[in-house]
Amino acid sequence: MNENSIYQKSRQEVFEVGEKYNISEEKLEEFLEPDKILEIKIPIKIDDETITFKGFRSQHNNNLGPYKGGLRFHPNVNKDEVMALSLWMSLKTAVVGVPFGGAKGGIAVDPKQLSEKELENLSREYVRRVYEILGPQKDIPAPDVNTNPKIIDWMVDEYVKINQKLKNKSQISKNELYATFTGKKKLGLSGRTEATGFGGVAILKKLSEKLKLKPENTTVAIMGFGNVGYYFADFASKAGFKVVAVSDSKGGIIKRDSKGNFIPLDIPLVYECKMEKGSLNGCYCAGGVCDTRGGQLITNEELLQLPVDILVPAALENVITENNMQNIKAKIIVEMANGPVTPKAKHYLIKKGVFITPDILANSGGVAGSYIEWEQNLKNKTYKKDDVLKRLEKLMFSAFENVWKTAERENTNLPEASYLVALQRILK
Repeated sequence: MNENSIYQKSRQEVFEVGEKYNISEEKLEEFLEPDKILEIKIPIKIDDETITFKGFRSQHNNNLGPYKGGLRFHPNVNKDEVMALSLWMSLKTAVVGVPFGGAKGGIAVDPKQLSEKELENLSREYVRRVYEILGPQKDIPAPDVNTNPKIIDWMVDEYVKINQKLKNKSQISKNELYATFTGKKKLGLSGRTEATGFGGVAILKKLSEKLKLKPENTTVAIMGFGNVGYYFADFASKAGFKVVAVSDSKGGIIKRDSKGNFIPLDIPLVYECKMEKGSLNGCYCAGGVCDTRGGQLITNEELLQLPVDILVPAALENVITENNMQNIKAKIIVEMANGPVTPKAKHYLIKKGVFITPDILANSGGVAGSYIEWEQNLKNKTYKKDDVLKRLEKLMFSAFENVWKTAERENTNLPEASYLVALQRILK
């Protein structure tokens, strides 16, 4: 297998931890191989011509419960990627302590090239071709890159239709059928959209307690202002942290006073401005007003190297690498994207004394929210947003405490302790 493959790299990280803590190589090998990988062809009519797309679903491990993981629509979706992401999902669900295994799927497609009707046909055809392996106690997909509640609603609708057509003797109730997908709009969960960002801030609060940081004296820079980055920024600001820099794909913004000190950004206003303008450029909002005084546009690379207390990569993988690791000045990194720090850079930064809160812990609020949505559907109930967020915070606090205690007991760092907690739960 290609040693540069993303799956090979994810295996390597797990192996290193397994070897260090004397987990049997045989058990590790068995765990690392996905249980099942489905590769499918999805023919779709586009302008009187049939075009065939490639689809995948990797069911990695279900020791702790049904397979769980997102579905992405992206030109680069391939077998290697879904295998790696499904492995990370197995670890993530175990770390946060929800009764799920790990899976991941997707279609190699640029959704921007399709009309809404073509996108709907593609979504429905995917479900027809993987129907057999899905189910509320089998495999539960959710939105991921370039997929959203609307796409998931089409998929649920198709899944329900097929089930009713087959009129299975073991036919389950409609609310249970809806539990086969999470991240839905119809019969979805109030608070699911915010869950990942909210969960990340719950972890940040706990970490700050342990490190005796005062939020009002703590500066935060966030790379990425999509769903995860925006909600992280919003909840961190509300918790009293000074969010001084945010960025989107086109670049980031900071604001300084006459002495050159960072001014905390007014996140709700920045968001409003970005929605209006389409990008963050010029959205220098602080203290209830948006103006250009002290405002400065920076690149994403410059944002990563700012002299802040906490750096939050919340967009892409591999943004902190051996090329820029020596320029990182933050003392704490909260990984809200999947794999934003390469293994080499991670070793270097941890040695330097940087606290890294790994993705499988920091961004697991999404799958914790999915678990609450799944349960809500199975019980045929509707939970209130406040109750959902309270419960989510409790799950995140408990996951953090578990990882922190493991790190203290084993005298190791948080990334390694997270892997150890996950492996011990899955292989028990």
